[in-house]
Amino acid sequence: MEERLEKLFEFISNNRQYNKALQERFYSSTILSNISKQDKIISLLYGVANTQSKPNIDKLAEFFKSIFIDLDCLSSFKGFIGKIAPGKPINFKSLFEGMNNQNGWGKKTSALFSKSIFHLHNGEYNRELKIWDDVPEDIDNFYLPVDAVIIAIFNKIKKSNWDFNNINAVLNKNYTGYQIEIWDDLWFWGFITQKGSGNDRKFEWNVNKYWALKDTEKDEIKIEEIRLKATEFLKIIA
Repeated sequence: MEERLEKLFEFISNNRQYNKALQERFYSSTILSNISKQDKIISLLYGVANTQSKPNIDKLAEFFKSIFIDLDCLSSFKGFIGKIAPGKPINFKSLFEGMNNQNGWGKKTSALFSKSIFHLHNGEYNRELKIWDDVPEDIDNFYLPVDAVIIAIFNKIKKSNWDFNNINAVLNKNYTGYQIEIWDDLWFWGFITQKGSGNDRKFEWNVNKYWALKDTEKDEIKIEEIRLKATEFLKIIA
């Protein structure tokens, strides 16, 4: 399994531009239409929360109510950590754990929000996307946002009772925080190469799923380029 993971890591490391382009479009559409820091973060929080397949609306409503009565906490990274993880260090570990403790979030969505905050402030995306001035430069703690797509990939490589915890445990044995962030690209390649749901997924190029993603590039030449890359991906996990 480790050899297969190494080949996968090499593949996604060499093809980062495709998912990065998708991510940047998502961030731009979510954030740039807002002016204040508070509105930008709120828009991102809603955008990430809505990626849940079965969100608990009642619990999420409690979370957002608590944010709207304390909008000053959205003025800085430090202020936000103080809101969701009082007394904890001002770092990414506190961001993930603090979000995971909020009503309606959970590990996958908390990891996704933490990743998004890192992306917006790591200097590799449009500078206009930056919201806070005090986000740490180092990833002290990073988790892969594991969902059904990621679990299906790991089951394809090796059948097991995969979940958020044991997938991240496997990756953290051999990869650092920055490398775990690279692993996040795995979702993109997995999503566009799966058909079906649950345990009945087939692994093949799924152009309809590609088109279903609002922020993918719709140029036919680019789609063919990505299809060929997806074929490489499928060979690695086969």
